Amino acid sequence: MFDVLSKGFENARLKLQGRTRLNEDNISDALREVRTSLIQADVELSVAKAFLDRVKERALGSVVHLKAGGQNVSAADHFVKACYDELVDLMGPVDTHLELGGKPAIIMLVGLQGSGKTTTAGKLAKKLIAEGKKPLLVAADVYRPAAIDQLMVLGQKLGAPVFSIKGMKPVQLAKLAVQQAKNVGRDVVIIDTAGRLAIDEALMEELDGIKAEVSPQNILFVVDAMIGQDAVRTAKTFHERLSFDGFILTKLDGDARGGAALSIKAVTGKPVKFLGQGEELDRLEEFRPDGLAQRILGFGDVVGLMQDFEKHVDQEHVEKDAEKLLKGNFSYDDFVRQMKQIRKMGPLKDILGKLPGMGGLLKQIPAEALDDRELDRTLAIIQSMTKQERTDPDVLNDSRFERIARGCGRELDDVRSLHDRFLQARQMMKGLGGMMGNPQAMAQMQQQMAAMQGAGGFPGMPPMGGMGGMPGFPGFPDSGPEKPTISAEEKIARRKKQKAARRARKKGRKK
Repeated sequence: MFDVLSKGFENARLKLQGRTRLNEDNISDALREVRTSLIQADVELSVAKAFLDRVKERALGSVVHLKAGGQNVSAADHFVKACYDELVDLMGPVDTHLELGGKPAIIMLVGLQGSGKTTTAGKLAKKLIAEGKKPLLVAADVYRPAAIDQLMVLGQKLGAPVFSIKGMKPVQLAKLAVQQAKNVGRDVVIIDTAGRLAIDEALMEELDGIKAEVSPQNILFVVDAMIGQDAVRTAKTFHERLSFDGFILTKLDGDARGGAALSIKAVTGKPVKFLGQGEELDRLEEFRPDGLAQRILGFGDVVGLMQDFEKHVDQEHVEKDAEKLLKGNFSYDDFVRQMKQIRKMGPLKDILGKLPGMGGLLKQIPAEALDDRELDRTLAIIQSMTKQERTDPDVLNDSRFERIARGCGRELDDVRSLHDRFLQARQMMKGLGGMMGNPQAMAQMQQQMAAMQGAGGFPGMPPMGGMGGMPGFPGFPDSGPEKPTISAEEKIARRKKQKAARRARKKGRKK
């Protein structure tokens, strides 16, 4: 997300590297990099120009202090601070408030076809249920049968009722849905309206009719971030007709540009309220301009990461697992539970992107290492183990490795490598647990950590270069020389050698 924008701001910072002051000449080079990235990211032209003018004015109008809070500060740091302040101003202020005082409160979702309105309706319902509300979902997109079926499935998952009457016009359907909500004690009505491939008068008249009939307290425009400047033009047209209250930006996880996030509020004056990523019903974030600005500039978003952690991770299990890990009692079952909790927080790349200092380092990690399917392959190996093997990893041996490899369809070396890294990580954490105030134990733990790094890190997690490893977060080894690739012929020869060794061991046992 926002890769193009992040690259432009990073290039601008590099242009000012080593400078002790900002002037017209050197700041022009930096602004040129930012301008290029803004245009490539589909930021609306007038918005991009105004943003650059304000950054230039703010950067040149400030005194560059080489010391701040005891730290060395460069001209590049002052420029980045000016960019951050302007990004926050451009996307803010924060306004995630929904008017829920009606009896019932009514939320009307509008937008083009394919923007993610139906999924967003389910996400909003889940959010409101968590806040103690009782939503009623309304399938008012009667022209696309799949939309009704999709909303029904989402309603079943959430345990929320879905109102739908086959053949009824959307305006009448919305009116009856509100009455039904009153009758059955539902305090929020979420209306999923129809979309089109492009704006047309029939669509707008229908939306006008629903608005006039039910008087929604909240009209939210759901927009696909991947359509770039078209998102801004479409939003402007809808706003002129319906005067909506805010935006929900969807599909940010699939967009490397993200220019709509910077443009849409500036053009319409209405706030972005939520960000939607992925299909999971809990992937709806309250919009935080400061967090998004930090991520665009490569600073991570610790607040957002902690919010995700608190929302998805079982604190009680985390504490128990930490205690077991430090005692060296960590099992594969514990590891699987942790991996599943992490996956609830979103794609691995997004999670790592919220860690401070990871912006540049993520580019050094091969794309396949950040592929969530690699976690699936690791889990497939573990799920091919018996209950005893997952609970007591020390019982694993060569014959069990062979059976596990056959069961999960992986190479025997993959299974052995996973187990070796698991044992090394477990031993390292056990050493950490007994290290308190013991210099000798500290030295031993460092040796164990170095051995783990040389073995490729913790199972299921990608390697990461440049940070010297991260104790307490196994799986991020130092970058080192790449392991030589093994040809198909070498793999065949290795397997033959392994089979010969197994036959020899069997003959030895028979004797």
